[in-house]
Amino acid sequence: MTTHEPVTHPATTDADAVEVLRYAAFTTDPAGGNPAGVVLDAEGLDDEQMLAVAARVGYSETAFVTALDPAARRYRLRYFSPRAEVAFCGHATIATAVALASRTGTGELVFDTPAGEIRVGTTADGGPVRATLTSVPAHSRPAADTHLAPVLRALGWSPDDLDPGLPPHIAFAGNDHLVLAVRSRAQLTALDYDFDALHAVMREYGWTTVHLVHRPDPGRLDVHARDPFPVGGVVEDPATGAAAAAFGGYLRALGLVTEPVQVHIRQGEDMGRPSDLFVDVRPDEARVRVSGAAVPLPAPTR
Repeated sequence: MTTHEPVTHPATTDADAVEVLRYAAFTTDPAGGNPAGVVLDAEGLDDEQMLAVAARVGYSETAFVTALDPAARRYRLRYFSPRAEVAFCGHATIATAVALASRTGTGELVFDTPAGEIRVGTTADGGPVRATLTSVPAHSRPAADTHLAPVLRALGWSPDDLDPGLPPHIAFAGNDHLVLAVRSRAQLTALDYDFDALHAVMREYGWTTVHLVHRPDPGRLDVHARDPFPVGGVVEDPATGAAAAAFGGYLRALGLVTEPVQVHIRQGEDMGRPSDLFVDVRPDEARVRVSGAAVPLPAPTR
């Protein structure tokens, strides 16, 4: 499956007139999480206009509601980075669900996305609205040596830096992500990669992000994560719900999930935008659930 559909020659006409809501996803603090744009009325926008809006907003993703059935609480959703359309984006899904729930009330929503149907439950218990998305069926396969060599060069890592307990895989839950686990938290903190080189190999293999993780406790599945996103025109994502869902499927594929478990992914800490993603995985279920809060961000001053 091709995860990116580049759109050339973005139009600028009317991009400034489109109303864009802004949310920080996977946080309760506007200073944390991953910012996402949300356009709730995009029925009249074409591909070039949506790309132009996403480029103007400048976040890693902006979500566009391109068709809706409010009575059925069903919406068609598309996602654009500043450079290209993406089949699925977790943090923008959470942001859109929270934006809709804030206007129409909490409960279940259904999103028709390029990756497939995504159901999202929303709740509010006196605090920020929280959302739980259920992914498309997740799967994972070992990464080949031909995948690893150019990525390790771009990261400045060696095979000895990797955690043998979490082997490299290509994991999918709407998009493909290369999962690499590193032994050292300090090395994850010091990440400084070759943007152009990593962009080239990710485009070649159709990966949306490289999901870099460190497991501080070998007896648990909780991890710290960082997600380079050069194919989207962004150095790094501070919270990546799509990669989190894929990581849940990866853990299941490795046989590490023997009973229902919730995995905590702490991401964005090294960027100064701490984020908390909660991933529910069952050994007998291919779909993965990813939960988090989202809070509004102020519109930028002009």
